[in-house]
Amino acid sequence: MSKTISGFSKLSKSEKIDWIVNTYIFNNENAKDILKQYWNSNKQLQQLHDEFIENTITNYYLPFGVAPNFLINGKTYTIPMAIEESSVVAAASKAAKFWLDRGGFKAEVISTKKIGQVHFKYNGNPELLKTYFSYIKPKLIKDAQPITVNMEKRGGGILDIELRDKTTDIENYYQLHVSFETLDAMGANFINSCLEQFAKTFKSEALNFEAFSTEEKHIEIIMSILSNYVPECLVRAEVSCAVKDLTENNNVSGEAFAQKFIQAVNIAEVEPYRAVTHNKGIMNGIDAVVLATGNDFRAIEAGVHAYAARNGKYSSLSHAEIKDGIFTFWMEIPLALGTVGGLTGLHPLVKLALEMLGKPSAKALMQIVAVAGLAQNFAALRSLTTTGIQQGHMKMHLMNILNQFGASPSEKENLVKHFKTETVTHSAVVEALEKLRR
Repeated sequence: MSKTISGFSKLSKSEKIDWIVNTYIFNNENAKDILKQYWNSNKQLQQLHDEFIENTITNYYLPFGVAPNFLINGKTYTIPMAIEESSVVAAASKAAKFWLDRGGFKAEVISTKKIGQVHFKYNGNPELLKTYFSYIKPKLIKDAQPITVNMEKRGGGILDIELRDKTTDIENYYQLHVSFETLDAMGANFINSCLEQFAKTFKSEALNFEAFSTEEKHIEIIMSILSNYVPECLVRAEVSCAVKDLTENNNVSGEAFAQKFIQAVNIAEVEPYRAVTHNKGIMNGIDAVVLATGNDFRAIEAGVHAYAARNGKYSSLSHAEIKDGIFTFWMEIPLALGTVGGLTGLHPLVKLALEMLGKPSAKALMQIVAVAGLAQNFAALRSLTTTGIQQGHMKMHLMNILNQFGASPSEKENLVKHFKTETVTHSAVVEALEKLRR
């Protein structure tokens, strides 16, 4: 059977499934039932989900959990998290509870500037281009006013437009580098619409600029697009307490724990192989909240990891120190988030998640998300430098292994009790399950 098809998007959902199963899935007679069992019985809700993207055939579920007891700037939150990885929600909750009795988390938005660029080529006198830019800049802003008027009423809009010469990187390559304030919107559509208008005006008005030669009038627009690198859309999150209060284990002093914890952070600051995994742990917390609140976790990931390499070497996002007997653990991280627009007003669970957080502004959400990342990092480093990461992780993973082998409720109950005092490994769980069944 041919694996190419025309007009696929015009097929009904059932017809799409029939074609996929008949073309690709030969060894699973339950394939259609598996896909259809995730359809929502509420037809209106299902249609809403179907229309988020094209060629929808079913829904893909992720667990939606909550991590309570987060004290942030004196206010208590229960943070929603959408994630499939075992132990993430538990670790965040444990870290939140630990810091609840030690003053909680402090968070501060440092800046909220976002960036977009018009990329173009110009083969002519650079000084003439600068003159043209000075001449045309006010008109660029004026021509975009139909797009910016509502944002400006709320206090946002275009902050500045710069001409950047990039000809040392690529021959004849220049940029219009534009900064924006988008308030509670993530702002991608707003920024891109402005940029496309800038490009249109910039190119067309060049034809009327008398100082240009005939050749110089033909500015070639390559593309107009926002950047997901937002090093000036920054939030800081931190925790601190007296070193002596840093441990709950009577066998380990606060000083010993703090020193080992700081050494672990220092390693992530200088060793990229460790830094990637270290920062991945931070993103476990961040992505889960970003996804639960209907934001773009791919954009966040790309921007955060670029920021981690901003000094020419990939490094830890978080830092720790002891000063005057006080342990401080912190990070500054770029987060371009929105609480209006996109899925925030469409997806029912997203709306509930934002309501659970008190309908936060974009700045407040930046703080909450950063804190979730820092909490996750603290929990991971705490485990790594004390019991090891696998003890807690594998106990959380136990249920996944039992489900994989179809354990009954009574078998699960027996084996959860059994592994409270035993090391969880895949082979040990299989062996215990087989023994129980015998």
